[in-house]
Amino acid sequence: MDKLTKVLKDKFGYDSFRNGQKEIIEQVIAGRDVVAILPTGMGKSLLYQLPAYMMEGTVVVVSPLLSLMQDQVEQLKMIGEKSVIAINSFLTFEQREFAFRHLSFYKFIFTSPEMLQNERFNKALEEIRIAYIVADEAHCISQWGFDFRPDYLRIARWLKIFRATNVLALTATATRTVVEDIKTTLLMKEPYEYIHSVDRPSIAYEVKQMANQQEKLAWIIDRITNTGGPGIVYTQSRKKTEMYAKELRNRGVRCAFYHAKMEQEDRILVQQQFQQGQLDWICATNAFGMGIHKDNIRQIIHDHIPTSVASYMQEVGRASRDGKQAIASLLYTTSDVEQAFYVSMQDFPEETDIQLIYQTDNFQLQLPETTERILNYWKEELTEQETIHLFQNIKQKKWVEIQALYNIIHNELCIREQLLHFFDEQLIDRPINCCSKCLLNLEELLESKKQTHETSEHFNWKYRLDELLQSYNL
Repeated sequence: MDKLTKVLKDKFGYDSFRNGQKEIIEQVIAGRDVVAILPTGMGKSLLYQLPAYMMEGTVVVVSPLLSLMQDQVEQLKMIGEKSVIAINSFLTFEQREFAFRHLSFYKFIFTSPEMLQNERFNKALEEIRIAYIVADEAHCISQWGFDFRPDYLRIARWLKIFRATNVLALTATATRTVVEDIKTTLLMKEPYEYIHSVDRPSIAYEVKQMANQQEKLAWIIDRITNTGGPGIVYTQSRKKTEMYAKELRNRGVRCAFYHAKMEQEDRILVQQQFQQGQLDWICATNAFGMGIHKDNIRQIIHDHIPTSVASYMQEVGRASRDGKQAIASLLYTTSDVEQAFYVSMQDFPEETDIQLIYQTDNFQLQLPETTERILNYWKEELTEQETIHLFQNIKQKKWVEIQALYNIIHNELCIREQLLHFFDEQLIDRPINCCSKCLLNLEELLESKKQTHETSEHFNWKYRLDELLQSYNL
């Protein structure tokens, strides 16, 4: 047994590596930059966790979400790792200062792109030995950086301080363009690339055109109350997540809603309840999903057209981590393309906003916090006309991305083949249950849900009692 396999067995309890894992880990240990694209459930966490036990120094993991960081910390603690911390807004000032003074104690440090701009944190990092740096969910660099969280683009500046340290970039889906964005932003030098197929044979694809929202709601209720989960319903609005959850709970379904405006503690609670099997369904915006370690998700339902093929693949990829049959269903109306574009543009600055922020230092316009953050970043980087031109290009790109997904679901060609083609792949083996355009046996796919009247009524009364107590603040 070689050293890597021995650590795999002793520390993580596995007898053998999955395809690609050993090759990637060897490159990280050799000090080489690496871009690794592996589908959800293929063991991406192991790629940065195992090398740490073969090398001296601390591993710094840059992660996009607080809930994802907390989950990763808990994963490591479960295998007995005590020297791990997430440095984020959950820490009090005193806790953060203590962590800064004792950074060398930690084997794993998880943090956000925003925290990398903290001078106190950077000075503390410069004083310790860093084994390597990990960019987790690295597609966010391209997908979010330009139009949502510019601090992803500032990573390049931060990395210049630690350029002698190699970088491991991990994600589940990325087109060639996104891979190039990752390599450029992370200042990679001739990185080793491992790109696994995005095909998930155990996930069947189903699309259905609907007349209106009412028909979508009726379909969702019928599907969920008559078939098995666990599952996720993705929708575009916070209001709909709450509406769906209420309708389903009233019918005895163990579910909850999840969206970005909830308190962080409430979001983490819902996520934990879902992972532990206390909830069967989550009705959520796309804020839910990253870092969900639940192997047995059987259904993903979209009541809309997502804003890109890559986003869609990320979301449906959360099903079937155990390799067993699952189904991804997408419901759409003819007006959903325009709605998807509207949603994706909500926080985008208009040309007049850009002109105003460049022409005054006292910008008093009432803009969403995200929009203001975006504009403040680009004001430092580009001229007024360059920024206007940038956002014109981004808007055009967004429209093309939405239209690309609409074309895939709206024509009569195999959905799986088209999704793979989008990522420059070809379909080699068509699964028995492929998609609703070619082969799909719903009776075989969907487990019937036999729920007694008594159980349903019991859950109904429990839910209604909770509502009454909340309304009276008891």
